[in-house]
Amino acid sequence: MAAQNLYILHIQAHGLLRGQNLELGRDADTGGQTKYVLELAQAQAKSPQVQQVDIITRQITDPRVSVDYSQAIEPFAPKGRIVRLPFGPKRYLRKELLWPHLYTFADAILQYLAQQKRTPTWIQAHYADAGQVGSLLSRWLNVPLIFTGHSLGRIKLKKLLEQDWPLEEIEAQFNIQQRIDAEEMTLTHADWIVASTQQEVDEQYRVYDRYNPERMLVIPPGVDTDRFCFQPLGDRGTVLQQELARFLRDPNKPQILCLCRPAPRKNVPALVRAFGEHPWLREKANLVLVLGSRQDINQMDRGSRQVFQEIFALVDRYDLYGSVAYPKQHQADDVPEFYRLASHSGGVFVNPALTEPFGLTILEAGSCGVPVVATHDGGPQEILKNCDFGTLVDVSRPANIAPALATLLSDRDLWQRYHHNGIEKVPQYYAWDQHVNTLFERMETVALPRRRAVSFVRSRKRLIDAKRLVISDIDNTLLGDRQGLEELMTYLDQYRDHFAFGIATGRRLESAQEILKEWGVPSPNFWVTSVGSEIHYGTDAEPDISWENHINRNWNPQRIRAVMAQLPFLELQPEEDQTPFKVSFFVRDRHDTVLREVRQHLRQHRLRLKSIYSHQEFLDILPLAASKGDAIRHLSLRWRIPLDNILVAGDSGNDEEMLKGHNLGVVVGNYSPELESLRNYERVYFAQGHYANGILEALKHYRFFEAIA
Repeated sequence: MAAQNLYILHIQAHGLLRGQNLELGRDADTGGQTKYVLELAQAQAKSPQVQQVDIITRQITDPRVSVDYSQAIEPFAPKGRIVRLPFGPKRYLRKELLWPHLYTFADAILQYLAQQKRTPTWIQAHYADAGQVGSLLSRWLNVPLIFTGHSLGRIKLKKLLEQDWPLEEIEAQFNIQQRIDAEEMTLTHADWIVASTQQEVDEQYRVYDRYNPERMLVIPPGVDTDRFCFQPLGDRGTVLQQELARFLRDPNKPQILCLCRPAPRKNVPALVRAFGEHPWLREKANLVLVLGSRQDINQMDRGSRQVFQEIFALVDRYDLYGSVAYPKQHQADDVPEFYRLASHSGGVFVNPALTEPFGLTILEAGSCGVPVVATHDGGPQEILKNCDFGTLVDVSRPANIAPALATLLSDRDLWQRYHHNGIEKVPQYYAWDQHVNTLFERMETVALPRRRAVSFVRSRKRLIDAKRLVISDIDNTLLGDRQGLEELMTYLDQYRDHFAFGIATGRRLESAQEILKEWGVPSPNFWVTSVGSEIHYGTDAEPDISWENHINRNWNPQRIRAVMAQLPFLELQPEEDQTPFKVSFFVRDRHDTVLREVRQHLRQHRLRLKSIYSHQEFLDILPLAASKGDAIRHLSLRWRIPLDNILVAGDSGNDEEMLKGHNLGVVVGNYSPELESLRNYERVYFAQGHYANGILEALKHYRFFEAIA
């Protein structure tokens, strides 16, 4: 029996998404991915199996963009809505600048879901940044994760290097290594990876360490054939025709249409060069470039600005005035009309992108009856194999493009065959209903029964009647200065009826108990020990069995020891430092790439685990769902204490995950260098005071107890 009452949560981070009139091509964030997410969610919301579909994205308040993106809730279907949550600065930031704020985004989604009092049936994450957020939520909530990469960092890096971009410039503009690391992490966590073509699985994902074709589903996206179809021109089409006539001496010539974002990888200048160097094309056709909407190219990002500058220079070099149109503005509803204009003119659609993960515009063009010339790289291979309405070319050489265009424009029998094939075959092969049904079948038979979701309902067993939590690491954070510790304990005692105190440490439980007793620290209300792999409560240290069950999946310490023994710079710590859910090592050869080498080694052996490096000396391997940060989210959920009301303190790398996010973090003054990366996080306070003095300083800085009645 099919599952009912599904609650599907999509994550798309950058925020430039709305339920109507998508700003496609506005910039690098508003490409085909935005359209894919909305149309997929709309198709899912129509299913009788679905109760609710939410697209979670970023709330933006910025006069440079539409006020639509500041609206907290926007319905896009009777059972679908866009939910915008604030994180990071209020202003719009391109997606490459969102990385420092993603942990806060994950926490904001967690709080939103707590208010809904319902856990998603599954999470679907789109692009690398949302994949990172989805990975966090998947393990915190114990629900399945589906990932769609749309475009992949390793492939982008390869193409840019082939274009002679300096690696330093690529990193500065695209944060490419952080993106690749996020993709590797997401491939580790995801239950399913949805690809649009088999080529994407076989060639693009294969270059990743966590490549596992058994978890990859090839499900092509659909086309809205109610909008993208061959029909007479509407009133809007006539208006667009007049707009293009402003550029063209003879508007009645067949159109060579290119519709895409002005991104360097779209390779539009190569198309202009091919057109300019082919006398027959210049005589017989017009070139129409619909490259998003713009006001002033000087205000565009560097890549888009460079594309337009190259195009304008080529138009001038080849004297293409009167033969090339490049309108400044268009609406989303204009896009089908541009295709129909090209079709009625007897023209051709061209996709000259250097790499095309799928090629949704190719399908849209074909469905409107426009034959295509497309890049032979990526998804177009399978699209044209299935539907046969165009020609593939190697677009890396502009000389290859013009002959393919000339053949289609001159051979009317071939043009007619491609015209009819696109209209008839695209709806047969590429429909959103088919996509949704295939996905639902896979999720029901494989992923959904695998896990039991964490409940948001208040546990019967209360921690205490706490309004707030104060959580501290032990070594070099809480302990280290006896006078400072005494002052902190005296301050906290004033509010003892209103908060719970806990420790989060890399130590074993017994070791933590001994050291706190030695320093005269009262027994905390809860213990997070062994780098977050264990949770205990009260003086009796009663274990949290639900946490153990949560993190126990695929945990095999014997295999971990065997695999990690292959790395010569690691040495297993003594048996007394090992725990049921932690395997610990000394790092003998300290170097900058320790953590990256360890994580790559784990991925290559298909071990879905977490590695934590601290004090440039210790390495801990944990279950994938375990860490101090994960444990704190578990406590927040179980005891219904908002992350806003949780303050955590630490000094080293194994504290990093619990410090960043929506909770309040304090890095004490004597911190280890690996925490310097948190310096610009909005909710992480770097104290001047060392040890307990820094915690007391942060409590006063945040005015942590002032709101308590």
